[in-house]
Amino acid sequence: MTNDTVPPPTQPTTPVKPPAAGGRSLRGASITAGVGILVMAALAPFGVFFAVDGLVTQGDAARTAADITASEGLFRAGIASLLLVIALDVVIACALYRVFSPVNKGVSLLAMAFRLVYSGIYLVAVGHLLAVPRLLDGDAGPSAFSPDQLHAQALSEINAFNDVWALALGLFGLHLLTIGYLAFRSGYAPRVLGVLLAIAGLGYVIDTFGAIAVQDSWTDVSSFTFLGELLLALWLVIRGRLVRVPSARGFLAEDE
Repeated sequence: MTNDTVPPPTQPTTPVKPPAAGGRSLRGASITAGVGILVMAALAPFGVFFAVDGLVTQGDAARTAADITASEGLFRAGIASLLLVIALDVVIACALYRVFSPVNKGVSLLAMAFRLVYSGIYLVAVGHLLAVPRLLDGDAGPSAFSPDQLHAQALSEINAFNDVWALALGLFGLHLLTIGYLAFRSGYAPRVLGVLLAIAGLGYVIDTFGAIAVQDSWTDVSSFTFLGELLLALWLVIRGRLVRVPSARGFLAEDE
């Protein structure tokens, strides 16, 4: 007599999906960086070109002082917007590290360091602006200073802000150059985006050296090469959030 053994029923096999945690964190970092850049693109021009430079008349300290005093709320709002920009820079630096660290962690750390150091120097630059309302309100400096001297000192603080910021932008340019390299090598970001980011970064580096060498007659190259920054923000929000790391072999776009 033979005992026929019936094999246990086989369990249906289902394909194992890769962990979604990496994809989720990459999406979050992409959206954080992209939205941060877009918000910063609105705050920075308001703070620099409208609230600060818009109230400054170079070579006329008395008129500059009168305009800032008459629109002190706007001037202070500009300073507040620049402080928000600095905070966003820190957040964006960390988020971009998360987005591009799978390409090369060392280079991504370098890119983050460039932006963080830039943010620190930018904070020092904005500190010069904080002194301006105190000078014009008469809350700073000995009473021996005449109004004309205080006005001249206030204008000097504004010029110091612009000078320190111009020097710091060289570091921001190096950050963009590094991010451009990572985007070009990533395989999941468009290579043309990497090229445009490198061009934008090079524009800031050239501007820094140009400001040192030529001073007032220099025309900002970055005014014509900034396109890569805007396209990076749009790619991060629209396409970058779909990038995930399913395996060690490469990067795939998440199924829609």
